[in-house]
Amino acid sequence: MITGTTKLIAHLGYPTESFRAPLIYNPYFQKNGIDAVVVPMGCRPEDYPAFLKLLFRLSNIHGALITMPHKISTMALLDETSTNAKVAGSCNAVRLGSDGRLIGDMFDGEGFVRGVLRKGKKVEGAHALIAGAGGVGSAIAASLAQAGVEHLAIFDANETTATALLDRLKKYYPQLQVTVGSADPDGFDIVVNATPLGMRRGDPLPIDIDRISPSTFVGEVVLTREITPFLEAVRARGCAFQVGTDMLFEQIPAYLGFFELPTTTADNLRAIAKLG
Repeated sequence: MITGTTKLIAHLGYPTESFRAPLIYNPYFQKNGIDAVVVPMGCRPEDYPAFLKLLFRLSNIHGALITMPHKISTMALLDETSTNAKVAGSCNAVRLGSDGRLIGDMFDGEGFVRGVLRKGKKVEGAHALIAGAGGVGSAIAASLAQAGVEHLAIFDANETTATALLDRLKKYYPQLQVTVGSADPDGFDIVVNATPLGMRRGDPLPIDIDRISPSTFVGEVVLTREITPFLEAVRARGCAFQVGTDMLFEQIPAYLGFFELPTTTADNLRAIAKLG
């Protein structure tokens, strides 16, 4: 039930047809008597800068979830951003500070790391390889750095993209060992596919499976299918792994904390979500 006291959380992106967050947040709010609602709001890129500022003039606005294509452009519209957002170069959550300032953070990588830790894999001191230095790969790199990995290797087909991420990591984590240019997974404790490969039938595998040790923990970000060909291949090698939707559910408790709302566990959210 939406009333005059309901806290409004906008879900901003374009187009909105594929939005899944309302199907997770709203059942949780309803079940737990939390007077808040997530509402999809489709905003074209050319309208977004003006719209975001006006949105936060509403008296009942509580925050915003930011998705494509606005994650990068949001950064220039904020008054304050977290280190994770600065390293990622993008933002997926905005709230209004008590002084009226717009505060942004990035939780994609936080969700990934929370999932890895909950599965018992040690992150601090680990050596990690990320294939894909775009939005989600950069966010995962930021959170792995924050969690204390010792060595982070970045591979992207676009060398400029990989180098830009390296520069941001070095700026905020000068002690971190960062390398770019190779997707060879040999010797890494954690390997992440942060590319779109696996979304479509016939996609090549993002990483040479024969070079991955059975002791390596493997992460996936593709959401369209739970067991991608990549995960199927590493499972056959005996690797522990994390599916793409784990990152989605694990980040929501962090979002809830950011919005100063009662939080819960990823397992509870999975149990009550209405994803169909």
